Amino acid sequence: MQEHAPQPVADGFRFLEAPKWRDGKLWVSDVFGETIYAVTEDGGIAHRHKLDDRPAGLGFLEDGSLIAVSMVDRKLLQIKDGDVSHYSDLSNHATGPLNDFAVDDQDRIYLGNFGYDAWAGAEAVPAHLHRIDPDGTIVEIADQMEFPNGSVIINDGKTLIVNETWVGRITAFDLSADGTLSNRRVFADMGERQPDGLCADAEGAIWIASYNTGEVLRVLDGGEITDRIAFDGAAISCTLGGKDGRTLFMTTYLGTDEEIGEGKEKSAIFSVRVAVPGLEYA
Repeated sequence: MQEHAPQPVADGFRFLEAPKWRDGKLWVSDVFGETIYAVTEDGGIAHRHKLDDRPAGLGFLEDGSLIAVSMVDRKLLQIKDGDVSHYSDLSNHATGPLNDFAVDDQDRIYLGNFGYDAWAGAEAVPAHLHRIDPDGTIVEIADQMEFPNGSVIINDGKTLIVNETWVGRITAFDLSADGTLSNRRVFADMGERQPDGLCADAEGAIWIASYNTGEVLRVLDGGEITDRIAFDGAAISCTLGGKDGRTLFMTTYLGTDEEIGEGKEKSAIFSVRVAVPGLEYA
């Protein structure tokens, strides 16, 4: 297993989630700061969008517009040319705050939610996955998901990968041309590690952020770990980007869970150079 030393990119945020690389910038949600940032490779702030709710998952449609989760009110927002509009309302579908998602090449969105009101202290229960089609149709596509989290589509659009955080599992589904899921299976059992956000590289390996152990790991189908980056704090999410797709950007929280609740600005972005680029660079 290869160990990497992370390099700091930017800090001073409250809780950074769901990084995505697009148009030469890293787009990332500051959940408790209620702001979406676009950060340059050298750590500068290129854009910011202040929201009225907690943002989480991010993704881009084919036209370049940004889709963002509005967690608590259970809606998806669309940001285009600096304007924010509502894209989809899942308040009558999702049983908990919305979380992360993946977008396929037909602009269909595969979205998870907590399944319960975590911030109100509700007991954890399984959640559903939903698909949001470009015409606005919302379809339940999987159930009994244990806190579905980071998501990515690999294998030329034929496989959906979803982290199930509370059970330490990376789950795979066959993804059909019509957007339905089948053949649910374990991509990797991570044991006591809690996989949060993720991304995929051009070889089909999955980079995951293990929240509770403060690690970012490259995992192969079956569970072999080839690479590791360790942090003195929580590892939240990751994505591949940069000019050649070989920069792994990682979001972290370098403090305690109590300090998250207190609003301490200890969330940061780090990066490492890796050997295999992201999917879009294949």
